[in-house]
Parts: sequence; structure tokens; C-alpha cells
Amino acid sequence: MNRWIIGARPRTLPAAVVPVALGTACAVGLPRGIGWWNGSGWFVYDPTEGLVASGDSIGIVWWRVALALFVSLALQVGVNYANDYSDGVRGTDDVRVGPARLVASGRAPAKQVKLAAYLAFGLAAVAGLALALATSLWLVAIGAAAIAAGWFYTGGPKPYGYLGLGEVFVFVFFGLVATAGTTYAATGTITPLAIIIGCAAGALACALLVINNLRDIPTDREVNKRTLAVRLGDARTRWFYVLLIVCAFALVVDAGFHRRWALLGLIAVPFAVQPVRSVLRGAAGHDLIAVLGSTGRLQLAFGLFTTIGLAIR
Repeated sequence: MNRWIIGARPRTLPAAVVPVALGTACAVGLPRGIGWWNGSGWFVYDPTEGLVASGDSIGIVWWRVALALFVSLALQVGVNYANDYSDGVRGTDDVRVGPARLVASGRAPAKQVKLAAYLAFGLAAVAGLALALATSLWLVAIGAAAIAAGWFYTGGPKPYGYLGLGEVFVFVFFGLVATAGTTYAATGTITPLAIIIGCAAGALACALLVINNLRDIPTDREVNKRTLAVRLGDARTRWFYVLLIVCAFALVVDAGFHRRWALLGLIAVPFAVQPVRSVLRGAAGHDLIAVLGSTGRLQLAFGLFTTIGLAIR
């Protein structure tokens, strides 16, 4: 496989797709544009069409959803390359349990990996600007914050990922912002349901990072990489992982009060059994690579069934 495809870490890309799918499903049936209810129907202002209309403006603007998906994917790839570059030049990836990285393994020069990160972030910025011009310029600030957070996760003089704050970034930008932001991009509206589902998506995205960092606790300690897993310690990190999974499904139950068919997301519960059992039984090292894969499949199943449920009105 091409080294740049490997470096983009395609197995992580579902984490960028799932929140966009969930946010799109939350948008089903919402008014398109800035809307209000007059007692008998929706009246909305559509910033793209520049008009005030009623029920005929209800629906999803699909080209905006496509842009939101592109932005999410480009950000994920950019973060992956930026992480590869920053950890590689610091030497923190020299000893790894997981797959080898481009810089640390010598498969690609550090400057080229850095350029690849810049390119991915640049593409995300261009697509995000187009989306902002069609909806709200507030998205420019949010997009700039997401790119900065993606770079300084492991980059810069004091990367916050080394301070135990990586989960905050993942929860906010690959959960809450990606989900609720997609709903907003699709319709110009953000609802409590989109926020609830965004938190659920963020919990599962964090679960992936927690497993990754749980696996790397021994090597991260050696290089003074103080991830949240290192700070919590092995035992508490395992229970934190379980808590994140439980919270994701609890939030689906909450979403069921808004749209009862959202409860279809509970069909994904069996996908959580194997990874949770492995983590609580003390899986470590290479065994956690399989848990990472199982957690990824859980995220996909959760995204699929919850998206279907949310789309049913």
C-alpha cells in the first residue's frame, strides 16, 4: 500500500464520517435556514436563496453536507499527518506497540509529512470557508480553532496532547462540533437533539483515543508524554473507557425522548461486549490493537443504527 495512504491512517477515517452521518440524520425534517414556528407552519430565511418561505424550505441542503464531510475527513487526515510529524521529530514514536509511523520509521522525510499535514489542513480550510460563506461566518472561527487544535495536539513547544487534554479536543471537534455543525450546515439550525447526539459521538471518538493511549502507557511514560491515560494510570483508564461507552448509549436513550426511533442505536450494544470485556480483563500491548479495531466497529455500528433511527420521522 502507498506510504501516504498508510500515513493517512484510513482506519481512523470512520471517526470523521460517523458524526457527519449522525448530524445529517438529526437535520431530517428541520426547516432549511433560520427558522421560526408561527403556530401553523415553519417560516424560514434561507441565506443561500435570500428569501422568506414556509414549509417548502424544509429539507437538507445536500451539497453543504458533502462539504461538511470533506472538511471532517480532511481534518482527520491533517491531524494524523501532523501527529506523525510532531511525534516523529520529537522521537516519541521511536518505540511503538502499534503500527509504525512515516517519520519514525524513516518511510518519509519529516518535511514531506509536515507538508502533507499543511495540505490536508489547507483543503479543510478552503472547503470550510465555502461552507461558512453559504451559512455563517462564525464557522470561520470554529474552523480555525479546529485546525489550530489539530496541529497543537502534538505540535508546538507545549503540545496539549502531552498534558492529558487530547480527549477534550477529540470530544469537542470530532463529536460535538462535527455532529451539530453538520446539522447547522444542512439546515441552518442547531437543535438540542444534535447536541445530545454530538456528545454521544464524542464519547465514542474519545473511547478510541483512550484505548490507543492505554496501549501506549509504558512507552509514553518513558518519553514523558503525559497523556490522560498516563495521568490516570492503567486501572482507572480502563474504567474511563467503559464509562465513555456507557455514556454514549445513555445519550441515545435520552435522544429517544426527542425521536423515539433513535433507540435503534441500542442495537449496537452487542458490539460493545467484546472490547469492554477485553479491557476489564486486562488486555495490554498488542492485544489492545484488536480492542482498538473492535471499538472502531462499535463506532460504525452505533453510527449506522442511530443514523437510521434518527432519519425516521
